[in-house]
Amino acid sequence: MKKTLKTSLSALTVAMLPILHSHADEFSYPEFQPSQSDFGGVGLIQMPTGRAAAEGEFNVGGTFNDEYHHYTVSLQLLPWLESTIRYTLVQDLLYSNDPSFSDDTKYTDKGIDFKVRLLEESYWIPETSIGVRDFGGTGLFDGEFIAASKHIGPFDFTVGVGWGYIGNSANLTGDKTASNDCNRNTEYKGKGGSVDFDRWFSGCSAVFGGVEYQSPWQPLRLKVEYDGNDYASDFPVTRGGIDMTQDSKFNYGALYRLGDWGDLRVSYERGNTWTFGFNLNTNFNDLKAIWQDEPLPAYQKHTPHPNGKKSELSNEEWLELAQDLHQIAGYENPSIYSDSETVTVVAPQTKYRDRSEAHLRAGTLIANHVPEAKEYRLVETSNRQAVTETRIDSEQFLKVANHEYFDAKVEDAAIVDVPESPKGSLIASSDKDWDVSVAPTLQQSFGGSENFYMFNIGINAGANYWFGDHVELGGSVYFNIYDNYDKFLYEVPPDGTDLKRVRTLVRQYINDNPVRMNNLQLTWMDRLGDNWYSQAYGGYLEMMFGGVGSEILYRPQGSNWAVGVDANYVIQRDPDSQFGFFTEEVQFDPITNRDYRVQTGAITGHATVYYQPQWEWLPNTLFKISAGQYLTEDKGVTVDFSKQFDSGVIAGAFIAQTNLSAEEFGEGSYNKGFYVSIPFDIMTVKPSTNRATISWLPLTRDGGQMLNRKYQLFSVTDARYPWYGRKAIN
Repeated sequence: MKKTLKTSLSALTVAMLPILHSHADEFSYPEFQPSQSDFGGVGLIQMPTGRAAAEGEFNVGGTFNDEYHHYTVSLQLLPWLESTIRYTLVQDLLYSNDPSFSDDTKYTDKGIDFKVRLLEESYWIPETSIGVRDFGGTGLFDGEFIAASKHIGPFDFTVGVGWGYIGNSANLTGDKTASNDCNRNTEYKGKGGSVDFDRWFSGCSAVFGGVEYQSPWQPLRLKVEYDGNDYASDFPVTRGGIDMTQDSKFNYGALYRLGDWGDLRVSYERGNTWTFGFNLNTNFNDLKAIWQDEPLPAYQKHTPHPNGKKSELSNEEWLELAQDLHQIAGYENPSIYSDSETVTVVAPQTKYRDRSEAHLRAGTLIANHVPEAKEYRLVETSNRQAVTETRIDSEQFLKVANHEYFDAKVEDAAIVDVPESPKGSLIASSDKDWDVSVAPTLQQSFGGSENFYMFNIGINAGANYWFGDHVELGGSVYFNIYDNYDKFLYEVPPDGTDLKRVRTLVRQYINDNPVRMNNLQLTWMDRLGDNWYSQAYGGYLEMMFGGVGSEILYRPQGSNWAVGVDANYVIQRDPDSQFGFFTEEVQFDPITNRDYRVQTGAITGHATVYYQPQWEWLPNTLFKISAGQYLTEDKGVTVDFSKQFDSGVIAGAFIAQTNLSAEEFGEGSYNKGFYVSIPFDIMTVKPSTNRATISWLPLTRDGGQMLNRKYQLFSVTDARYPWYGRKAIN
């Protein structure tokens, strides 16, 4: 008996060691890191937790079982805000009952989740969050929760209360005899995609909880949870009669960590269902650029001429300076002006997002070539329009270059201000008025009825010619390499809408013209005053529309806000012709023997406010709010919110709410989308100010659609208060 008791106590002591010594040695167990749930976002298995990932954590995942395939993208947008986009393919149900329309495409649910951290963890207080699941989707998984998590040694404990899908077991409140969801309103509003505030925190509620265990072997983590759902009102059960009986309230899971870039997951859920999954992750704050850059030239100490005579540079030496400014400092094809005291460089900055690096390099080059100059003026241009001017005092720059005091930096010698006309005579200039470009393009949309993922990939080849500094003639030709838009069967609106087909004709433009002229326009651009910029343009403005338009922007130097207005008159291009336009509003579809409408002439345009807030709780963000008329002549407001991370990666989302009702708009209820903009210089070995943008459009619809203009003056004037060209934070 004593031996048995001693053995039991020994086993208990070994089991309790991680807890007893949880504060004795921080290296006794691998560091705990939050992991993802089946639905995306930090959580246990089915249930969420109170945890938040590190800011900038970006996670792409997939979860698969017999009933659901979840595809998720989760981003910790701010330290206190997690956002998740999820697409779910319901395996037992088809998208529609018409095989000629949706074929064998599975029923697809689109959902958006968010979680807000209320309290950070301290010695006594658990990390506590409140969240909403599927607040912008069709409502298959909509639910709300409050959860708290506390870390003790290798264990992370969670307890929470859930409503809706998360609380359907009703172990806390709710009458399951009345209905499987305790009379919660689960009907769709409009055409899906609407936010149903009235159903939040209603219906059944349940307590859930669980624990995640970090084993001594770093790659392995184990999970167990008490489920708040009973699966009696899941969509496959209510719509398809599928048996999803819950044999156990407990779910068990294991997670294997793949280095610092991913996870493999397996779980046994409901007492009868195996689920497998994976996650791939990175952190947008931690991405670093690794360059093979031109070395920074050494500052050369100058010895004055004994007679005080100034040195004169030959034409070849001025051209050498211009070439060095291009290659070493990133001022592309500069024009150089000079007088007895000043050297002025006029050029776009195409290499360094960190303008201090560009200023240091340019200042060093000018000081080495023209040591007598008292001031260096760097006029940064964009589309040949002066945007900012940096004036560098040569005496102060000498102290910086020689490191004559602690923490010397080029900003000490520089002043950034409104640009002025160059001083002195033109010494060197570029004769390059032509510019050509070739770039790959990707257009994509997710969650369509005909196919889950639709895309086209191709090459866009462009060329432009400048007539002086204000008029440009430019164009581009698109070469389609591959697409699956032949599956896009949205010939005539199947959901009863009667909007002009301004975007849902996309298949005809892509499939019928594998080589097409995307853009051919004449553009006039000018700086009207210290803070005013304008442009006017006409021609074939984008793939689907041509016409004329103009834009004016007020943007004070160094200000975190700007205001602009654009106005356009556009006509829809005929996809059956490279240069033709629709002349008749009503068109006939010979496939369905039905008519549809197109845009034969309309005014479209918006007034836009741009604002980069300086609030501590909302750092490095941009709001763009536009109000006006869209392509299908609906009127409304578009709100675009984006966040920039330390690496320069920008993640954003937009919604466009117009005067169209949900029934008039069609599936989705209103226009919305998401995008990620990635700086080239974290993907390549050379510094660059260029970017690549990847966008996600849940659906292609006609309401809330803007004209895709070639130039946006806010981007053109970015150097005035950098957003797209903001330097990385190391």
